[in-house]
Amino acid sequence: MFTRYLREIKRALTGAPDTPLVLVCNFEAEAQWARGHVGLPAPPANAARPLVAAMEELGVLLAGPDDTLVLSRPPDPGYQDYLTEQGLALPTVLVPENCQPGRSTTQNALDSPVLLDQLRRLGGDGAHLLPMGTTSDEEELARRCGIPLAGPGAPVVERVNSKVYGRRLTDAAGLRPVPGACCETRQELTDVLARYQGRLESGQPLVVKDAYGVSGKGLLVLDNPTRAAQLLRMVDRRAARTGDDRMQVVVEEWLPKRCDLNYQITIGRDGRAALDFVKQALTAQGVHQGHLMPADLSAEQYRQIEHAAAQVAARLHADGYHGVVGVDAIVGADETLYPVLEINARLNMSTYQGAITELCQPPGTVALARHYPLRLAAPLEFAAVRRVLDGVRAGWPATRVLVTCFATVNANALAPVGAGGPPEPFDGRLYAMLIAPDRDRLADLDGAVRAAVTTLSLPEESHD
Repeated sequence: MFTRYLREIKRALTGAPDTPLVLVCNFEAEAQWARGHVGLPAPPANAARPLVAAMEELGVLLAGPDDTLVLSRPPDPGYQDYLTEQGLALPTVLVPENCQPGRSTTQNALDSPVLLDQLRRLGGDGAHLLPMGTTSDEEELARRCGIPLAGPGAPVVERVNSKVYGRRLTDAAGLRPVPGACCETRQELTDVLARYQGRLESGQPLVVKDAYGVSGKGLLVLDNPTRAAQLLRMVDRRAARTGDDRMQVVVEEWLPKRCDLNYQITIGRDGRAALDFVKQALTAQGVHQGHLMPADLSAEQYRQIEHAAAQVAARLHADGYHGVVGVDAIVGADETLYPVLEINARLNMSTYQGAITELCQPPGTVALARHYPLRLAAPLEFAAVRRVLDGVRAGWPATRVLVTCFATVNANALAPVGAGGPPEPFDGRLYAMLIAPDRDRLADLDGAVRAAVTTLSLPEESHD
């Protein structure tokens, strides 16, 4: 089944609603964009760690039956059968023949001649390449396979994904910004923190963000002057070591809030834009936890989101961007809407939920998309997950629980220690979408699923 959601994305990006796509879900894109952009002093993050890389399986939820999804590991056969039973028409999955740990799927593909030949044939048949976010690697893949990119090239995508760019766009568009400033040198950071000295002394926090940080990475909360002074000393030491005091960060007030929001815009090649959805984003210390749909907004707040979406889309298109855009926003504790906290000009977690929301969430119901943590001693079979969730469903009429990503459950599984030794315990995540008639029953269903999933984990006393 082709969803209206996917057809409209294809129409906007390629000009036709039935263009076949080749999807690469490169969740590590921010790490590549960040190269050459100095942010906060910190050890480099391993963006290609197994669990993050395994999230590429989310692509099966978005792609249609005429599309192709490139994965470093094929989905579990039991999980594929399950998705088909749920009414999803799955894409063709291609796996590079040369996969190495620590490499992205695009890098694996570039080292796999058999796969490259398959992609060339798809390009000859009119397919377009749709990465989660375009980097130089995806540009090279498109070039070598003769597949046009569905979006703009890497230089444009990299530039518009900077938090410095996003903050300046917000100011230029006349939208209400979160109070703060952009800093591109050590001196600018010093001056901004000096202006906020009184705020820090009173215990009101600031947050400093890398231009290309993601999901809590590259984010530092300053809640007193001592922390601010420590940050400046680290910046000074780095500048003395490198002879370069340039940096790209934003400093913002940490505002009391009622909720976080995420909304998606799709910008066509011709500049026409659509507001696809508005969701309530669930976060903890800047780290994404899930989405609640629909968001709890007044009519006036929704109108402000519509206005902001149009302004953001127009300015992104003027700067050469077309494609999917996720925008983070917040509703303050006093109900003031700050419509642009961050601009993520790429596919987002919520992008992959669009098709199943259309297929599985009836009008008038509410949905929760989130992950459930697991602590395991050995890889878990999908049948075990299905068994415990079927038990939940039996006791909850008029509700639905849909597993949206299974690969992340076993992604961190380690090899046995020593000859015949026991495997190391590892952490996993089970991604799911829950649907219920109202928020109260949704919260109760979430508790039931959490309790059921916990039975799959090691006992609490065995956790490290």
